[in-house]
Amino acid sequence: MSGLPALRAVIADDQALVRTGFGMILAADGIEVTAEAADGAEAVEAVRRTRPDVVLMDIRMPRMDGIEATRRILGDGSDGSDGIRVIILTTYDLDHYVYAALTAGASGFLLKDVTPEHLVAAVRLVRSGDALLAPTITRRLIERFAHQEESPRTALHRDLSGLTPRELEVLRLLATGLSNAELADRLFLSPTTVKTHVGRILSKLDLRDRVQAVVLAYESGLISPQGPSGAG
Repeated sequence: MSGLPALRAVIADDQALVRTGFGMILAADGIEVTAEAADGAEAVEAVRRTRPDVVLMDIRMPRMDGIEATRRILGDGSDGSDGIRVIILTTYDLDHYVYAALTAGASGFLLKDVTPEHLVAAVRLVRSGDALLAPTITRRLIERFAHQEESPRTALHRDLSGLTPRELEVLRLLATGLSNAELADRLFLSPTTVKTHVGRILSKLDLRDRVQAVVLAYESGLISPQGPSGAG
């Protein structure tokens, strides 16, 4: 761990106690909090000024909400934001803004009552390029997306044409919320091989992380609320 540069984070939340509490937890584990922000506009400025690795982003904030701030921070990467990861903070796991935040490019989300250990682990996880998307949350996203219009799904299906049959299989299972270890067990592959497949999928589809892969799988029609489609 000493060979890695110190992990740096920005905390954006309109409640000072939340910012202070999370900041103390991260600092106690050696994670540097480069700035705090009380609204989305401050978050965007803080990220551009301090270039953190991870942003803990509340959704409901004055002036600019966390969704718009996430969209502006991640952008197209032309301003140096390419390696920045955003974790959405929410009070309720059924918050109807969560899906919008994920489609804006967030790498996952945490409930505000998260344990200190889970908070630290989550920040380190997304910094490594992984994503936070539990199976229960994936199912809720499916249910929510099931009420969207059908046309975008078929329109995006061609985006998957560059994937091999094995990569499509991995994407189908990944989109149900399985971790790499669970994918390896299900497909009788080594974790290293699964990681390689996932990496190729993200590269071929030009996706930031697993969360975007999940969203694309639903939007393309590869996955439906009833389960994977087109198997075999």
